[in-house]
Amino acid sequence: QVQLVESGGGLVQAGGSLRLSCAASGRVSAINDMSWYRQTPGKQRELVASITRGGNTNYADSVKGRFAISRDNAKNTVYLQMNSLKPEDTAVYYCNVYTKTILTRKDYWGQGTQVTVSS
Repeated sequence: QVQLVESGGGLVQAGGSLRLSCAASGRVSAINDMSWYRQTPGKQRELVASITRGGNTNYADSVKGRFAISRDNAKNTVYLQMNSLKPEDTAVYYCNVYTKTILTRKDYWGQGTQVTVSS
């Protein structure tokens, strides 16, 4: 089992910045990629950014050049630095990690943190 605790959401004006953190505990040695997703009411959860254990990153087109994902493997923590925020970035942000065996993949989710960007 893996437990995830998120922090860092809040209310910010358009153009501002926020930094989200997600600390993992439990069976952390089995974690592969660490990711951030977001969800707004009535819409599917969407991938924002992901990072491999080796540091390779992937971003949604809508956040490229504005958001940066990073991870500290020693602290089992993933971060999302969000700059130049726009009202359309308003969402609940979820941290995600997964563990994998030959046969199965098991996903773990944080509790979600609200990010609200005012215009």
